[in-house]
Amino acid sequence: MADTSIEWTDATWNPVAGCTIATAGCTNCYAMRMAARLEAMGVDKYVGTTRKSGGRAKWTGKIVLDDAALSIPSTWKRPRKVFVNSMSDLFHPDVPVEFIRKVWSAMAGARQHTFQILTKRPDRMSSVLSGGGFDVLQNVWLGTSVEDSRVVNRLNQLRTVPAEVRFVSFEPLIGSVAGAELDDIHWAIVGGESGPQSRPMNATWVDEIHSACKRSGTAFFFKQWGGTNKKAAGRTYRDRVWDELPGLRM
Repeated sequence: MADTSIEWTDATWNPVAGCTIATAGCTNCYAMRMAARLEAMGVDKYVGTTRKSGGRAKWTGKIVLDDAALSIPSTWKRPRKVFVNSMSDLFHPDVPVEFIRKVWSAMAGARQHTFQILTKRPDRMSSVLSGGGFDVLQNVWLGTSVEDSRVVNRLNQLRTVPAEVRFVSFEPLIGSVAGAELDDIHWAIVGGESGPQSRPMNATWVDEIHSACKRSGTAFFFKQWGGTNKKAAGRTYRDRVWDELPGLRM
């Protein structure tokens, strides 16, 4: 595990490394840049997970399963919110179901933490977790990413996932998701893209999501406006900071 500056969690845990680009939201993925940096620093599990293309790091599709990382959560005694696989996707098609079961067992054995799993592949998440052998763990929140209207159907797929808490990350929000329904989804994170070549976020798109949250009773968390200098842009929306969590609205 590692402490993190990600606003909606406390720490990251990466039993899997490596990924592939799925949709437009992946184009400027921070994890590709970070994986290349970690490989350059000599971290073995990131070797070969990225390549240079057009002067930028891109996923190669290599997936690394890190069995040694599975025991880490049980050693961290102070309760934390833990973002699982910030450097990958647990439900990538090349992650075997047997390994997902190992991750599930590790989380079940560390109930002092709240684990947050985010995927761009909620169809596989639903299929795997509905296939038997996976308990619904109260300390595991399951979510998907939705960057624009082209992938808004991920919300319907997420609703079929057996989970104590379901959440959606509208980050990077690169287009409108007008009409998105958030019924049976407990938490929505909204954020603009940051870093080099970041794409702008329109305030109207944020308004649409905020209204959807109010209609459905979904907790609303505004992460950032983003841009090349995300700290300067800040994370104030409608003259306040929104740090709502599932079951805790402000």
